[in-house]
Amino acid sequence: MRYHCRPEGMDPSIDRTKTGQVSGTYNARRDNLTRFWRHQFGDNQALMVADVFFENVDDGQGGSMELQFTPKTGESMLIACLWSHWTDPKGKVPDLYSFAAITDDPEPEVAAAGHDRTIINIKPEHVDPWLNPQGDLAAMQAIFDDKRHPFYEHRKAA
Repeated sequence: MRYHCRPEGMDPSIDRTKTGQVSGTYNARRDNLTRFWRHQFGDNQALMVADVFFENVDDGQGGSMELQFTPKTGESMLIACLWSHWTDPKGKVPDLYSFAAITDDPEPEVAAAGHDRTIINIKPEHVDPWLNPQGDLAAMQAIFDDKRHPFYEHRKAA
């Protein structure tokens, strides 16, 4: 799967902004799940297992730098994701399976490092209900409310 979600039914132009930059559909904001992501949330849910995540932050000199965040506990993160199976309505382009990580308000240490969002790291006991949501959006929101909060140490990415 491609990590940069193109929701089913969307035009491929969604992959880029008007200025040609890659769009923000790498991440699905929690506060937008019942609007933009409504066709995936509650149905097409996945997990990404990762040991680190990366974010771009202001470098204080008018540019940006990439930081690497790692849970201080050393445990792998179970990152809540949404996925989509996009098909070309004209049948000229191969099908695309893609996904986006779900983000929420930042953990305090991530905010202090200069970023405004943090991935949602769910608890192991929520894996089965997350992967089998049966359309119960309230239960999915409860999983987010009960997410893991390891301290995320950071350093400048190599």
